[in-house]
Amino acid sequence: MPTFLPVDEQMDLLEKGAAEIIRVSDLRERLEESRKTGRPLRVKAGFDPTAPDLHLGHTVLMRKLRHFQQLGHTVIFLVGDFTSLIGDPTGRNVTRKALTREEIDKNAETYKQQVFKILDEKATEVRYNSEWLGKLGYEETIRLTAHFTVSQMLERDEFHKRFKEEQPISLHELLYPVMQGYDSVCLECDVELGGTDQKFNLLCGRELQRHYGQKPQIVLMTPILEGLDGVQKMSKSLGNAIGINEPASEMYGKLMSISDELMWKYFLLLTDLRLSEVEALKAGVLAGTVHPMDTKKKLARMIVVGFHGEAAAASADENWARMFQQKAFSEDVEEACLRLSDLLPESAPEREDLRSVTEFPQGGGSYHLLKVAKLLTAAGITGSNAEAQRKLKEGAVYIDGAVHTKPTMALKATEAGGQFRLQIRLGKKAKLVILS
Repeated sequence: MPTFLPVDEQMDLLEKGAAEIIRVSDLRERLEESRKTGRPLRVKAGFDPTAPDLHLGHTVLMRKLRHFQQLGHTVIFLVGDFTSLIGDPTGRNVTRKALTREEIDKNAETYKQQVFKILDEKATEVRYNSEWLGKLGYEETIRLTAHFTVSQMLERDEFHKRFKEEQPISLHELLYPVMQGYDSVCLECDVELGGTDQKFNLLCGRELQRHYGQKPQIVLMTPILEGLDGVQKMSKSLGNAIGINEPASEMYGKLMSISDELMWKYFLLLTDLRLSEVEALKAGVLAGTVHPMDTKKKLARMIVVGFHGEAAAASADENWARMFQQKAFSEDVEEACLRLSDLLPESAPEREDLRSVTEFPQGGGSYHLLKVAKLLTAAGITGSNAEAQRKLKEGAVYIDGAVHTKPTMALKATEAGGQFRLQIRLGKKAKLVILS
């Protein structure tokens, strides 16, 4: 019979980075029961293979699955090959484009290859929800949908907003949370994991399990991980994602570009450090005994090691230091002298709009808001503002050694002599831009 850690020790790991658990008391009770009977909990998270590559945002759930796995519980990596035909309406204000079966199958195979960079393949149960959803006939589908009302479905934020704005809601979209809930019934789940934006779907699973005479699953939700911009949910379509298949050097460089504040959330959700260890690092930075740059390098290296190994992470670390931290611009790099006034927002309303997407350095004081696309074009690094904006979204622009994705940047107005020197790199193009 398996031996499980005391419940308090299990909860210490499982609650790390959890945004909400429904309900904590139920999870503790289920863990106690598991210890007494020796039966591992059945824990699942579903992933619809709607794109070929996973990014770090997806791995937040995978890492929490890994925590359950490390504690001896049964982990189910559910490939939503059938629900992908519907398309999850979460976070959508329009109906998702339907994928072909060929696209879904191809993406599903890449998911399987990528997920085992985090999960233990031998201890993971991989399932496809087409196993049961593909066999549902009209009668069983009608019986399933009878457990929910239209008004319940319209309470969902996405549907409610679209209904009020008279935007179309396709009938098949209403079926998605029902199908996801039925997955939990068929797998007899004790726990289901999902992001906070999945709450409606996850609760549908609890509802259906009650109707089928099962104990309702515990729902454990993780926070939404912001991308490189520090504002929007990590997404490839928004150009702010870090793909888990990206080369080690690119992954490292992008991680070094995130803000100091976002760094702590990445530590919490993307590493195996305990909360107490993360808090100790944070205290060191706040006390001034540890430099934020060194802490961020620790984060970048830890994450890269997980996907590429120690040697690749060490090489990425050295390359980044050589290229950026040591300011390794060649002596004959071309200079571009520009007028600061030509690159500033042109009106007070525009300045206010841009303030919302600009991250200001710590320490107070006044700042110049600089339009980065205009800077790149004026310096001859890009041929147009449109190209510059595209490159910023792609995370291809480095300013003073860090990836820059925001449309603006803040320059402290108190710098000596009112002159600013910026090292800018885009691919093989590198310039020292002097602003005055």
